[in-house]
Amino acid sequence: MHKGFIKTAAIFGLLSVVLGAFAAHSLKEMISDYAVNIFETGVRYQFYHVFALLGAGIIYKEFPNKFIRWSGIFFISGIILFSGSLYFLTYVKGAVLPDYKWIGPITPIGGLLFILGWLFLFIGCFKNKKS
Repeated sequence: MHKGFIKTAAIFGLLSVVLGAFAAHSLKEMISDYAVNIFETGVRYQFYHVFALLGAGIIYKEFPNKFIRWSGIFFISGIILFSGSLYFLTYVKGAVLPDYKWIGPITPIGGLLFILGWLFLFIGCFKNKKS
């Protein structure tokens, strides 16, 4: 078992629930529906990948190898870049700040990290030895 991944998943899970509740109860009154949808997409993908990270932490006990370890690292990085960029984009839209177009390209990088996380999780399940 990879306790670091499980602990990180617990923190990200807690934040998912808090941010989701914030979006449902307070955020909708502050910003446009478009910006709320961006925020909710970030929360949804964060929550999905909390379960992926938990899985990587648990699977690591049976298949302790670098692919499973990298899978967890990719999931964590993906949550930070994908969901984090969407949270920041929501703030930019809500505060009507100009000149923050550079944040848009960060989101797909986070999405690519999610994809790599799933790929490495798959590959890691075929490897038995630590490497």
